[in-house]
Amino acid sequence: MALKYDRRVTSVGELINEFVSAGILIFFGAGAPEELAEFSVIHEGPPLLEPVAPGDVVTVAGETYTVLAVGDVANTNLANLGHLVLKANGLDAPELPGDVCVEAKPFPAVGVGDTFSIASPER
Repeated sequence: MALKYDRRVTSVGELINEFVSAGILIFFGAGAPEELAEFSVIHEGPPLLEPVAPGDVVTVAGETYTVLAVGDVANTNLANLGHLVLKANGLDAPELPGDVCVEAKPFPAVGVGDTFSIASPER
């Protein structure tokens, strides 16, 4: 796997479970406004090395998910703000321009110190 993004979770918003139960996990880089941080996973680490693409593997707290679709602005948001809307909906076309769709399976509990990464399979 070629690593594209590797981050460490620094805080988890108190409202995150409401979104996780709907199959949505929202990430923001450090410095996110409080009104966004309350429903997000806040993370820090090195910048995005390459754009996220279908076929990539996202790993969240040790659980892996295959990327099925990437919205038009998802890579820009991730590179500039550390913002990612990960949807475990199994769709092969994003509903919104910022979505990254992955296979439909539950997200794990995410805690401070957990890691979040994106990698492309070796070709």
